[in-house]
Amino acid sequence: MSAAIPLNERDDRFQGYRGPARDALERYAIGVWSEVEIVNDRGSVFKGVILPRSETFDDLHIVVKLFNGYNVGVEATRIASAVETGYRKAVYKIPEKAFPCDFRKKNVTLLGTGGTIASRLDYRTGAVIPAFTPGELYGAVPELADIANMETKKLFGVFSENMGPEQYKALAKAIGEEIAKGVDGIVVGHGTDTMSHTGAILSFMVQNSPVPIVLVGSQRSSDRPSSDAALNLMNAVRTAAECDIAEVMLCMFGPTSDNYDLLHRGTRCRKMHSSYRSTFRTIGATPLATVSRETNEHGKHFTYLTDDYLKRDRSRVPIINPAFEEKVTIQYYYPNFNPDIIDALSDLNYRGLVIAGTGLGHINKPLYPAVKRAIQKGMTVVMTVQTIWGYAQMYVYDTGRDLLNLGIIPMDNMLPETAYMKLAWVLGQTDDPKRIREMLLTPVNHEITPREPHNGYLVLQGGLPEVEAFIGQHWK
Repeated sequence: MSAAIPLNERDDRFQGYRGPARDALERYAIGVWSEVEIVNDRGSVFKGVILPRSETFDDLHIVVKLFNGYNVGVEATRIASAVETGYRKAVYKIPEKAFPCDFRKKNVTLLGTGGTIASRLDYRTGAVIPAFTPGELYGAVPELADIANMETKKLFGVFSENMGPEQYKALAKAIGEEIAKGVDGIVVGHGTDTMSHTGAILSFMVQNSPVPIVLVGSQRSSDRPSSDAALNLMNAVRTAAECDIAEVMLCMFGPTSDNYDLLHRGTRCRKMHSSYRSTFRTIGATPLATVSRETNEHGKHFTYLTDDYLKRDRSRVPIINPAFEEKVTIQYYYPNFNPDIIDALSDLNYRGLVIAGTGLGHINKPLYPAVKRAIQKGMTVVMTVQTIWGYAQMYVYDTGRDLLNLGIIPMDNMLPETAYMKLAWVLGQTDDPKRIREMLLTPVNHEITPREPHNGYLVLQGGLPEVEAFIGQHWK
């Protein structure tokens, strides 16, 4: 065992290891935080640092963080030789640093909620956990100081699936307070899983903003070589400081390369892939703009893709309305959807129901009586389409017209999750059926659009010759 190992750490050399994996560590006199050179039975060489083993994983592998930054599992029973070449206990906590102030730069506030952009890997459990405070983000991305002056506030430290009405209301109020202080823009650090939900509800809770409000996250945690956290954060801060679009937006990877981020409108965005960095898409429209670290041919960081947006204007007074009715749900229709589900919701006094229907907005006839009973009891039932793109056009077929006669409200091309957020926001303010319908169908921020652009719906299907040719040409 290396003499360089502190005495108080020698007893902690096998963190999480057991069975064959621990036997191998003991046999070769190596352990956690050893710098090693391991050769397996096929002659493959692994050079790196041995990491603690997740307590929930198997006992067959030794985990090595290679010197290129990636982790690899080496099967213990296949190790031919292993030599300790040093000892280096990793420190994964990044210290907080105060942001330097430059009066020539714009002032941006970063509100932290948690999520992968503010995360690290817990090597004890193998899980990604919220760990970095907003101030630590500057320690990780010092380039932020070249873009803007930043004040950071940690509102929450939760994964995005734990965001809910309590957090939405607090976040809207915090945004209003920062705007009142005169900041030039606001960034919200947020987990990606429900970022589009938060973008939608903030679009209703915070209206008429004078400055950009930018939600940003990352698909891969900050300690991974392929992390998108730093680039996303830099582009989001630049957007808050300099962009002319004063709306709630999501700033995330555009292509899979590191060329630029896309700015998506908060009411028209959806996460489309569980792990791709380029996971977000604008649905039923086109993105607002691109933002890049490097300048374009015009010497600008932004390329605006539309001129139909609310422009930055410091004299504009925002409307902060953090209303939210929690007795609202969303149901994805499927064949054999049973009426007792709707009856149960009605019995539980749910005030709102969003249905993601088939086709143009349809459900089966056995549900009609239950829907009618729910509406008569006071529940607001709205229809969206589960096709994601397109409109709920319920006057085309008898099925749709029958549902309209029951009192279901079609939400045109509003995304199901956006419709859920808007319905909760509206019901948080009124129980007057006429007013509810009016508020739902009056667009606040492009959640309903009169038409979809001709290039708004493009889906490439792999395996087709023309698609493979396109991929081969552009993804070399």
